[in-house]
Amino acid sequence: MPKAEPWRTVSLTDDCTKLRLVDQTRLPNELVWLEISELEEVWQAIKTLAVRGAPAIGVAAAAGLALAARRIMAPDFPEFYQKFCRAKAYLAGARPTAVNLSWALNRMKQAALQNKQRSMPEIKAALIAEANVIRDEDIACCRAIGEAGLPLLENCQSVLTHCNAGQLAAVQYGTALAPIYLAQERGHSLHVFADETRPLLQGARLTAWELQQAGLACTLLCDNMVATVLAQGRVDAVIVGADRIAANGDVANKIGTSGLAVLARHFKVPFYVAAPTSTVDLDCRNGKNIVIEERAPEEVAELWYQQRMAPPGVDIFNPAFDVTPAELVSAIITERGLVYPPFAENLAALK
Repeated sequence: MPKAEPWRTVSLTDDCTKLRLVDQTRLPNELVWLEISELEEVWQAIKTLAVRGAPAIGVAAAAGLALAARRIMAPDFPEFYQKFCRAKAYLAGARPTAVNLSWALNRMKQAALQNKQRSMPEIKAALIAEANVIRDEDIACCRAIGEAGLPLLENCQSVLTHCNAGQLAAVQYGTALAPIYLAQERGHSLHVFADETRPLLQGARLTAWELQQAGLACTLLCDNMVATVLAQGRVDAVIVGADRIAANGDVANKIGTSGLAVLARHFKVPFYVAAPTSTVDLDCRNGKNIVIEERAPEEVAELWYQQRMAPPGVDIFNPAFDVTPAELVSAIITERGLVYPPFAENLAALK
C-alpha cells in the first residue's frame, strides 16, 4: 500500500456500527469516504462499483451482512436464520462474476450456523467478529501474495498491469500490485505500465492514482497501445488480478485481460495472475461455466464524455469480464505460494 496512506480501503468502523469504504467512483479527483449501514446501501455500493475488486467486495459483503443481522428482530434462531438468508441472497445478487462475494457470504452463513445455540446478541456479535476476521485475513493474504510473487519480479525493471488489483481492490496491498509494493519496501522500485481499462477506466482512475500516491513510476496506456510497448521490449512481465479462477486454471478478470494474455504470449513476456485461493472455484470446471456480467450500454457511450460518443440506438455490447485460457497463464500467485501448470492438478492440491 502507498506508504503515505496506511489506511484500509474497506472496513467496519471502530464501533462496528457502519461500513466505511473509499468511494472509488469519485477517484482520482476526490478521495471520499462513505459510511453506510443499510443493506440496500451495501448492495448499491457493490453494484455501482463504489467498492470493487474481488477481495474488497467480499470484505464489504461480509461486513454489510453482519450489520444487517444486527437489525433482524426474531424470537428464535429459525426465524432469525430465515431473514438472515434472505439478506444474504440479496447481497449475492449484486454482482455475479467475482467468486469472493459468494465465498464471504457463505463464511458468514457458516458463522451463524456455528453459533445457533447461543443467544441472539451473542450470534450477532459473532457475525461482527467473523466479518472482522475476514477483513484481517484479507490483509494477511494480500501481503502473502506479495511475498510469493516477489521472486518472479526479481530481475524485472518494468511490469504491465490491467484494471486495478492494488490496495483499492482489497483492504491493503491488493493482489497484482502486492509484489510491487513489497519490492518497493525493500528498495526495488519497479516501473509500472497501467492500461486505462475501458470502459470504466479503473487503470486510469485508480491504478495510476494509487501508484502515484505510493511514489512509484507509472506510465498510463490506452488499452490499444499494449502491443506497441510489448513489441518494443519495454515490459519484463505482465501481472493481473482475477475475479474467478476455474478448476482448470481458466481466469475470469476485467475485460481486456484475455487479449493482453494473447499479446504477452506472442511477445514472449510472462503473464502472471495474482489472486487469493478464495478466488479459485473448484466447482467451476472451466471458463465456459463462469457467468460473465454484462453492464449498461451507457458506460460505453456516455459515462466519461461531455456529450454522447455513439449514435443513439446503436447496439452496444458491454461485458465486464473475459476469460483467459489457462494455457496462456505462466503462473498463478497465491497466498500459499506459486502455482504452475498443470493447473487442474496443482490448484486442486492447493485447496
